Order: sequence, then structure tokens, then C-alpha cells
Amino acid sequence: MSPVLSVSGLSVTFDTSRGPVQALHDVSLDLVAGETVAVVGESGSGKSTLASCVNRLLAENGRITGGTIRLGDHDITRTSEAAMTAIRGRRIGLVPQDPMTNLNPVMTVGAQIAEALEVHGLASGQTARARAIELLGHAGIDRPVARYRQYPHEFSGGMRQRVLIAMALACRPEVLLADEPTSALDVTVQRRVLDQMTALTTELGTAVLLITHDLALAAERADRVVVMHRGRVVESGDAATLIAAPQHEYTQRLLAAAPAMSDTKVAPAATDEEPETLLEITGAVRRYRLRGQREHLRAVDGVALTIPRGRTVAIVGESGSGKSTAARLALRLERSDAGSIRFRGTEVGGLRGKELLAYRRAVQPVFQNPYASLDPRYTIAQVIEEPLRVHRIGDAATRRKAVVDLLDRVALPAAYAHRRPHELSGGQRQRVAIARALALDPELVVMDEAVSALDVLVQEQILDLMVSLQRDQGLSYLFISHDLAVVQLVAHHVYVMQSGKIVEDGAPATVFRSAQHPSTQQLVAAVPQPRRQPS
Repeated sequence: MSPVLSVSGLSVTFDTSRGPVQALHDVSLDLVAGETVAVVGESGSGKSTLASCVNRLLAENGRITGGTIRLGDHDITRTSEAAMTAIRGRRIGLVPQDPMTNLNPVMTVGAQIAEALEVHGLASGQTARARAIELLGHAGIDRPVARYRQYPHEFSGGMRQRVLIAMALACRPEVLLADEPTSALDVTVQRRVLDQMTALTTELGTAVLLITHDLALAAERADRVVVMHRGRVVESGDAATLIAAPQHEYTQRLLAAAPAMSDTKVAPAATDEEPETLLEITGAVRRYRLRGQREHLRAVDGVALTIPRGRTVAIVGESGSGKSTAARLALRLERSDAGSIRFRGTEVGGLRGKELLAYRRAVQPVFQNPYASLDPRYTIAQVIEEPLRVHRIGDAATRRKAVVDLLDRVALPAAYAHRRPHELSGGQRQRVAIARALALDPELVVMDEAVSALDVLVQEQILDLMVSLQRDQGLSYLFISHDLAVVQLVAHHVYVMQSGKIVEDGAPATVFRSAQHPSTQQLVAAVPQPRRQPS
């Protein structure tokens, strides 16, 4: 079967202030109709640059310096921008990583899908509206007629991602580029979204180029896997065979670092001695008033949990279960409507002035989205140094040295101190956010999906850093995650949330291997499982 997409000898160079940087070196791959090929590798390996080339959406300072990209008989590398406008969406669909930055916040989701059809002359008016409603239904959106009139902020993350899938497949493209389409979703939503995407692409015969840092996901969903390292393809082949018997040293490193492929516990072993309780939440309740409804939403409903000193406590659950709301209560970013939150025996809700400032120093957050948590106007040095200045720690010289030390602790070069957030990859930005949280030597770090956007090698570095800090300094963590494999590696105790309540808790190995509650069983069942090697 002839390939629908053929990349041959592709090389790409970016012009930077430090001179030309070659991002891709002689990359080749083929994709046939109905096939899913996963491209894996660490941040900066060239995965997303490859996807940008296929869609001819390279940044202005990037240029293709060699090779060809053919879509059927069409040479994309020599196509005019006007012709590419007709190809994008019509013949090549795109599902990007972040739905909130790729959906227009002032247009209804239905109008945005209809617009994709109208731009390419496939439908207009009521016909486009009817087709958009049909696509929403195919993408797994309930009540599609009503949802057509809603805006992106009224959808959950999983629903927004399904809207992007509907938009990408609206014109029945030959190729679908899926660039980290589910990295921010919990495992149950991820499975539903990917099942829906697979069903639609199978029905249409669409070829899928899946860009991902999740090797377990690649092993489960792809027919073939292509491994990239520093802009080169270092290994490729049948997914089951490559995962079972990787040949290249780099592929072996990726697999060894993937939590889903390992059952080695990295958290320090708990001792028999009962540790001091650092943070205790008892009967916490948080209610929200929803627009157009009389009843309040109880996002947190009678939650009780304990975080001992020097331990990692994890909260898992699907989107909307109340995990992040519980984290915001622990950080005193929101006040509970009922219940008690005590830090070292002191009620947090009553803290004011210097006492509250001291609490903020002792309890530091690392949020999921590094785009939103770093000030784009600041250099990386200023971002990391700011907490030290706010708390009046050290002078200018000692703060500069602290910035260099913190960058080193999160495996970033000292030269990055002079860059700004937009010059770093998503994984690098998250490492900066972690360095900032560590600047004040906190007692408790609240990590809300803080490693979900990182590739497995960077994730391994961050998890090892967490563990070493815990071992050496007695640091405690409240770890919010949808990745059960990571939780099992680092957590001493796990709480499972559903609809604002704790439904199950215990040691991770016990909870995940012998789940008692249906919600926990559903989470465990949704974890990606590698395909078996053909016999």
C-alpha cells in the first residue's frame, strides 16, 4: 500500500540569537491510510517540529533545509502558503495539546466546527450547523444540540479536547496530526477521548501521526513507534516488538524511565516510627454557585486527609472529582465553607498578616500549567528570584547564586537564567516552576499535576529530585495526579476522590491492585496497557 504521507530526509534549521540550530537531521517516515504511528522522545527531540513541518506551520525563524514531505502525490515542501491554507483542515487535520489556547473563547463551540466546514466550502448555513451537531455527537459530546450553543469555558478539559477532535475530523482529512492530545487528561477521560478518536479515524480511514511522551499510550494505541532523539530517528518499528525488545540505548533509557513500564518504588520507605502530622484536613467543604442553578455544587464534600512530615500523600480521581479544589484549600488560595484545615496544629483559616505570609513560605505550590504560572515579562532568573525578594531573603548576590543552584537542581543550564518563558519548552517551563517553589525551602509542596506535561526522562529527574529532597530535608508533598503509575512510584498513601468525596484510601499498591470502590476500579481499568508482541 502506498503511503498517504511520506517524510524523506527532512532537515530543519532555526535561526537564533546564538546562531543557526539544526532541529531535525535527515528524518524519514511513512504513514499509510488507517495506520497510527506514534513519535516519541524527550522534550527537544524534534517531535513537535516534525508535526509543524507536516502542516507547514514552522515558526518564522525556522526553515526546511533538506528533504521532502509528500501528501499523496503532492510535495508539501514546495507548496505555496495559499495552497497550504486549502490543505490544512481539509486534507491534514490537527488536534493540538492545549484546547483552551486553540479554541476561540468568544465563539460557541458549534460555530467553530461549522466554520471549519464553511472555510473549505463543504457546507454552509443550516447544513453546516446540522453537520457540526452531528460531529459533536460522534465525538462523544452529550446533548449536542444544546452543547452547540455553549462556549469553551463551559466545557471540561476532556470535552474541549473532543471538540478539537470533531473540528480536526470535520473535513474527513487523509492525515490527522495529534500532538500530545491527552497529556492533561485523567486516565478515564483519556481513554474515552482516544477511543472516540480511534473510532472516528477508523471509520474515515484517516492515518494518524501521534506525538506523545507517554510510552505506555504509544504502546497501546500505535501500530508503529518512531523514537526521536536530538532531531534524529534512532529507532522505529512495530509497537509491540519495539517496546518488548528495544535495540537502541536511548529507547532503552526511555522505557526504563517510564513509570507505567516499571514497578520499582522510588519514594523513601516509610519507617515504623509514626511521623508528626504536618497538615490535617477534617470535614472540609467547598461549595460553588453555578450560573442558572439554585443548588450549589459541592466540589469538596466532607474531605478528611492527613499529610505526615516527610511523606508523600497523593489524591487521584477523574476530572471534576475535586482534587484541585482540595489542593487550593490546602494552599489557602480558597477558604473552606466548613470543616478544619490545620498546619502544625494551627488553624489555617484564621491566619493573618505575618502568620499568613509565614504559611505561604512553608507551603508552596507547583501548578499544572507552566504557561499560566510564569510571568512572561520576567526572565527565568527573575521568576525564580521573586519569592526570595518578596520574603526578603538574602541580598542580590546571594539570590543570583541561589538561582543558579536551583536551576542546577532541576537539571536546567545556568544560561537559561537570562531567557524568558516563551523561549523554553513546556517541560523546561515546568522545571522552572518547580525551582521557584523550592526557592524558599518549604516544608510542604503541593504539586497539582506538576509532572503530567513532562517527558519520561525529565519526569524521572523531577521525581528523583522530589525523593532526594524528601530523604535529605524531610520535605512533604501533596501530590495531585491522574497518572496512577507515577502515584504508585512516589506516594506513601493515596486518597481516591469522586464527586467531592474521598471514596477509598490506603497504600497505593493495595488500593490499585485490590480496588474496592467502583470509581477506583474504573481508574485502574483505564490505565494504558501495551499491546502484546505478536507470536
